[in-house]
Amino acid sequence: MENKEVLLEKLQKGFTVERSEDMNEEYLKALKQTLVIVGDTELLSVPPLLTVYDQAPNLNYKITALAVMQDEIGHAHIAYRLLKDLGEDVEGLLYDRQANRWKNPYAFDFKLDNWIELGVFNGLFDRAGYTLLGDAHEHTSYGPWKRALVKVDKEELFHLRNGEIIMKAAMKNEETAKEVQRAVDWMFLMALEFFGVSDGLKSRSAQLDYKLKGRTNDELRQKWLSSAVPFCESIGVKVPAHLNEETGRYEIDVPFPCKFDIENKKWLYDEPDTWENVIQRFRNRGPQNEEFVARIQKGYHELEDFRKEVV
Repeated sequence: MENKEVLLEKLQKGFTVERSEDMNEEYLKALKQTLVIVGDTELLSVPPLLTVYDQAPNLNYKITALAVMQDEIGHAHIAYRLLKDLGEDVEGLLYDRQANRWKNPYAFDFKLDNWIELGVFNGLFDRAGYTLLGDAHEHTSYGPWKRALVKVDKEELFHLRNGEIIMKAAMKNEETAKEVQRAVDWMFLMALEFFGVSDGLKSRSAQLDYKLKGRTNDELRQKWLSSAVPFCESIGVKVPAHLNEETGRYEIDVPFPCKFDIENKKWLYDEPDTWENVIQRFRNRGPQNEEFVARIQKGYHELEDFRKEVV
């Protein structure tokens, strides 16, 4: 394995890592952690979408929703396949891990209430995925992942455009427009949380040091805001953020982070929170965490039980 100083110097000059022999232990650890988060996020985006996809208003929407879910499973497969190539026990990772040990975003531990929420899910959450993975596609030093992200990048763009189409259409009707606003009210800050703790509180920098990503958490949050806020404003959806014309940066108009009423899916703007508490909320997982992970693991365990009976 490479010496740390030598590897960092090579990466600064644009070196692309292709083999385990090109890495050191720190690079390998950071890469595996990143790929687990990516794989878990892609795969656990499917169960919440499944809760409402059958409410699609027509066959075209339903086919598109199924295509989105198929893409997400394919994206997860890419991440897990790369982990397998790096020596990880992917079968154990997928089917033996406890639900609260999965690394998907907290937002994916909730059922969706209606078809409109599926659209906002695509419009906001897939936009976050597109922002994060687009950054990785542009900057990552790990060659096999960079090449795989060519496909993923295009498909994530398709997902967020699908969300925009659903949201735009819904805003033309008074009742469904209210559903869009209600969905955005709880999903907007959830999407901002995708990018992690603020830069001033982040203690680990291996992803940036080893060029697994190119932008900091707050830079990525700004990039998402620069796309999400203008879109929402263009269709008449209110969001708790605005562009500061003087600084050219987007500012959040409510305490961020702040406390979240899990039962009612509502942010408590009058109760600011700390990132320490937010991380604990993430660790505690959301209300459907066990149910959704069980859905992923169910078929595997049923097959294993059947094999034992046959033997």
